[in-house]
Amino acid sequence: MSDSAKQLIHVYFMPGMAANPSIFEFIELPEDQFKIHWLKWLIPAHNESIKDYSKRIIENIHHDNIVLIGVSFGGVIVQEIAKYIKVQRLIIISSIKCRDELPKKMKFASKTGIYKLLPIGLLDYIDHLEKVAVNDYLKKRAKLYRQYLSVRDKYYLSWAIQNMVNWDCTTVNPEIIHIHGDKDIVFPIKYITDAIVVKGGTHVMIINRFRWFNKYLPDLILKGRKVIENNPKIIKI
Repeated sequence: MSDSAKQLIHVYFMPGMAANPSIFEFIELPEDQFKIHWLKWLIPAHNESIKDYSKRIIENIHHDNIVLIGVSFGGVIVQEIAKYIKVQRLIIISSIKCRDELPKKMKFASKTGIYKLLPIGLLDYIDHLEKVAVNDYLKKRAKLYRQYLSVRDKYYLSWAIQNMVNWDCTTVNPEIIHIHGDKDIVFPIKYITDAIVVKGGTHVMIINRFRWFNKYLPDLILKGRKVIENNPKIIKI
């Protein structure tokens, strides 16, 4: 192995719930400094805890002292993974750092168990939606759903929803970097604290605001939270 290869920083990306790693297809990091790896969702074992599930994901991580980046529920998973392996940087996007940041409707779903009634088979109709869409906007939206939301196993979806709304985390990793859009409707910004805010960013900004990430992720990985303090163009709440 060459010296340059040894010095590469290995960056592992975890996609959001039901999403495949192609949501990161537009993310580019300087190849002389970083090597990108995509993690994939596994089908959970029956009644598997999020702790044991995260340990299984670790089996697909083949480097030491890595950078972990997770989107949405993937952000929850990388926080769990970071409890068991050493990471040099932990970054979450469009996600939450603890239960306090869950929106009220998710806390209500957790308390009442109503999440068990959610139509987890809805993704089965994505292909059909694309065929019957009556305008270009709906057709484009359906095509994007079909392209990126490909993990449709019903047990996985049920497990993921349950573990998202019931995530038992009250202590925040002080070194975590949280990037959040001010137009996120899944995890509204009003519940989020201590985050870098992407103006106009939605819950899927990893796809449609990829240029922002390509610009700022390298420095955030290399310098951590100091970038937030030293760059006036980055908005922090």
